[in-house]
Amino acid sequence: MPPVPPFPEPVDPHDGAGPVGSAAELAERTAQDLRNLAGGPLARLPQLLEAMVAIGSDLDVHRVLDRIAETAASLTGARYAAVEVLDEDGEGRRDLIAHGSPPEGRPTAPFALRVPIKVRGELFGSVYLAGKAGGGAARPFGEVDLHLVRVLATEAGIAMGNARMHAAARQRRRWIDGAASVTTALLAGPESGSAAEHALTVVAEKGRELAEAATGAVLLPRSDGAMEVVAISTLLSDSVRAEAYGGTIPPESPVLHQIHAGLAVFSDDFADDPRSISPMSRHYGPTMLLPLRSGDRVLGALALCRASGDPRFTHVERTLGTQFASQAALALVLADRHHDRQRLAVYEDRDRIARDLHDLVIQRLFATGMLLESAHRTAVRPDVKEDVRRAVDELDATIQEIRTAIIALQQGPPEAPAGLRTRILREAGAATAVLGARPSVLFVGPVDARVGAESGRALVAAAGRALTELTPAADPARVVVDATVTLADGRAGVRLTVIGGRERDGAERGAEADPDGAVVWEGPLQP
Repeated sequence: MPPVPPFPEPVDPHDGAGPVGSAAELAERTAQDLRNLAGGPLARLPQLLEAMVAIGSDLDVHRVLDRIAETAASLTGARYAAVEVLDEDGEGRRDLIAHGSPPEGRPTAPFALRVPIKVRGELFGSVYLAGKAGGGAARPFGEVDLHLVRVLATEAGIAMGNARMHAAARQRRRWIDGAASVTTALLAGPESGSAAEHALTVVAEKGRELAEAATGAVLLPRSDGAMEVVAISTLLSDSVRAEAYGGTIPPESPVLHQIHAGLAVFSDDFADDPRSISPMSRHYGPTMLLPLRSGDRVLGALALCRASGDPRFTHVERTLGTQFASQAALALVLADRHHDRQRLAVYEDRDRIARDLHDLVIQRLFATGMLLESAHRTAVRPDVKEDVRRAVDELDATIQEIRTAIIALQQGPPEAPAGLRTRILREAGAATAVLGARPSVLFVGPVDARVGAESGRALVAAAGRALTELTPAADPARVVVDATVTLADGRAGVRLTVIGGRERDGAERGAEADPDGAVVWEGPLQP
């Protein structure tokens, strides 16, 4: 479409009399315009009334504008009719619907007519007419044309106001439904993977969809004061996504000062915004950086970014985005507490199982072992004595393995500081996939209480190396940690024995090959 010339100043003589305030004043003015038309060509009244009915019953703004432009051109005989719509802030053109060919240059009154579209004093836009046809030459617009267009503009303002309210209501409902779905998804938890990663990804994806943005990202604070992108949902290329994920906003950025203060940051063009000093901003235009705030605590930030050249975020979208971020922050806190309660329930169940194993199973096995010891002393036949001795040894080994299982059940969460027993069990668990079966682990003596930090680190490292060098065998590997041994120099020490099928070129420093195929590591309890 050819470029539209700048619209001239309003020709409507009543436009400067002040805004139309009440509904009664609006109705009186429209009625007066219709009475004025009674003295003109009445043949145009049915078309005007038909257009008013159609405009007032339609909630689609684009169809309303197109009908207004077409009707205005038809009623006045204008070669060109356009309806200009301002954005919600009234600062720039948001839409332009034109009918006919635009005139060359800038026609002035009386050869052009511009009537503002107002509702309750708010300027929505204007109806612009130019090039009234007649006799092969342009003619001026008359009073009848003015009244016709004013009636159309009034009805257009009412229809556009209704359409905007309807669109705003639908938009609010969509954001509310989106916030509710985020809360539901977070409380349901992930089917697999990290609960924290799942929660942040849900917030980024839903925020991007609701804001109709190109990218949604969640940023969390780092120890150095910067904020890092930890979850992202984007429609842009994989290279942009790879650059953005893990990217940071440096601590000296003015944007972060506002976020840490709990204030939202809005930009119509983030790439050229002097407040943005992050290289990631070059990909984006209109942007909202919203604090994820719960009470007085800022958990992080939600970035909703549109591509350069996309429409800027309206006032309603900014308000809804801020409310969504607050709701998402609350949902994150609730989801975290919900997962903590679930985890606590699991640990309580493990503690109960561990207590039952200790108080019931081990005690019964121990009592059975005592009976067998008594039978061993009174047995006469050598073969019976040997069988009883083996049964006692097996019971002792079973008791030790049950105690190891009890320790495994009592392991704390992964982020809690792990004791030596827990770290050894984790090494054994990590080797399960390679060996085909989980190695059995036996602890002798108060391992956690007696072994020092340095010896513990060396012991865990030796266990990890030994387990990685094992080869799959028919029988599961066996790991024994004994904190009751005496070293060659007379000091109290700890010994690690790993038994199982293995391929080894030679003994490592601090370890030696056992004749039975075991690796033995020894060290002092407290170096």
